[in-house]
Amino acid sequence: MPIKPSASSTPHSPAPAPRAPRVVLCAGETSGDGLGAGLIIELRRRFPDAEFAGIGGDAMRNAGCQTWFDASELALMGLAEVLRHLPRLLKLRRAFRQRVLDWQPDVFIGIDAPDFNLGVEQWLKQRGVRTVHYVSPSVWAWREKRAEKIGASADRVLCLFPMEPPIYARHGIDARFVGHPMADAIPLESERSEARATLGLPGTAPVLAVLPGSRLGEVGRLGPAFFEAAWQACERMPDLHIVVPAANAKCRQLIDQQIAASALPGARLRVLDGRAREAMVAADVVLLASGTATLETMLVKRPMVVGYRVSALTARIVKLLGLIKVDRYALPNVLAGRDLAPELIQQDCTPDRLAAAVLQWFEHPDCVAGLQDDYRRLHLELRQDASARAADAVAELLEGGGRGTGNGE
Repeated sequence: MPIKPSASSTPHSPAPAPRAPRVVLCAGETSGDGLGAGLIIELRRRFPDAEFAGIGGDAMRNAGCQTWFDASELALMGLAEVLRHLPRLLKLRRAFRQRVLDWQPDVFIGIDAPDFNLGVEQWLKQRGVRTVHYVSPSVWAWREKRAEKIGASADRVLCLFPMEPPIYARHGIDARFVGHPMADAIPLESERSEARATLGLPGTAPVLAVLPGSRLGEVGRLGPAFFEAAWQACERMPDLHIVVPAANAKCRQLIDQQIAASALPGARLRVLDGRAREAMVAADVVLLASGTATLETMLVKRPMVVGYRVSALTARIVKLLGLIKVDRYALPNVLAGRDLAPELIQQDCTPDRLAAAVLQWFEHPDCVAGLQDDYRRLHLELRQDASARAADAVAELLEGGGRGTGNGE
């Protein structure tokens, strides 16, 4: 009679192979789509079998992300536009977060778009999903207590600027400085003559780039003062050429109207559709609105004058509630901890003051030369191979154990 094997001698079934990591990303605009694509590429180098899905655009799709919704569905600007689309956005958010939960990802990564992503992150975190927020909101400029709210949503925050993680650390939140992808993409030396040839600008004449903003509201508030200042500079410098990159078709239409109402000489003026970086590189001096463009101007190593205005009501509310906690607004000045570029804000943002500040750069080339070491140092500080460092921070979470699980409402 055959001998029945004992339980201890029964061969074990092989353990199931570990499932490939699943990562959900959510990007709501073009810049976030680019960040997401870079992160996917670097994560796939570490996890070749990983699966990626979520909300994104062409860049993320080309990197191998299955997009359940397109990034354009979140790309809204201004309170009125958001309110008009609020029912649709709320429906999208409910559907998206439940789909994320049902897919059981190992990590969810919200890329910028804090108004949408932080709420989704918090909902998922409460149900056991690991969450990452990539691109910190400006906690260094606004109320620092916002860091606690972000920490309630994200297990880890990936920061583009070195001054941000210490703020989160004060609130016990895990935040990592990964560097800025723009600093990786822009060379340490930008070739002015090549940019001028590409744009059809004279090789040796002085050139001023004027960027009054990327949104219609900004262009409406800043354009007239900026173009009046440019005209004043032309009056002092008869050979000065002006180049104006328009962020989009609507901004181009308004800029054309503002220029037509100004005294700017058409023969020495070029308006471009996009191509802002080329205009910055081609210029000797840049007059621009406060925002990310100031960082880009710093990275291409051009002196700048920064102007900005908000509506009188917004300015009163911000002042009354004490929402702004900084004395400097332009990113190069914030990063340096001192004034590398003149900032003319609100009542100081007048044509006369803007023109005077622009002319100072043209008339004092020694001051321009003195900027270069500061610009280069800041560029190197931000040039950290951001996508790779961000992927390392996410990989730590992916390698840290089983994924969270939970049931949706």
